Amino acid sequence: MDNQETKLGFTEFAETWNGRLAMLGFVIGVAVEYFTGQGILAQLGIM
Repeated sequence: MDNQETKLGFTEFAETWNGRLAMLGFVIGVAVEYFTGQGILAQLGIM
């Protein structure tokens, strides 16, 4: 691959998107907990 950056493995591209998706998942999890009044574990029936 000449000038094309690989998009697999521990690259800056992959780590940037991993961080963005982790932040999005965290915000969605907090919002769901706020609106339902139950935490993730309670919703799954673990607690």
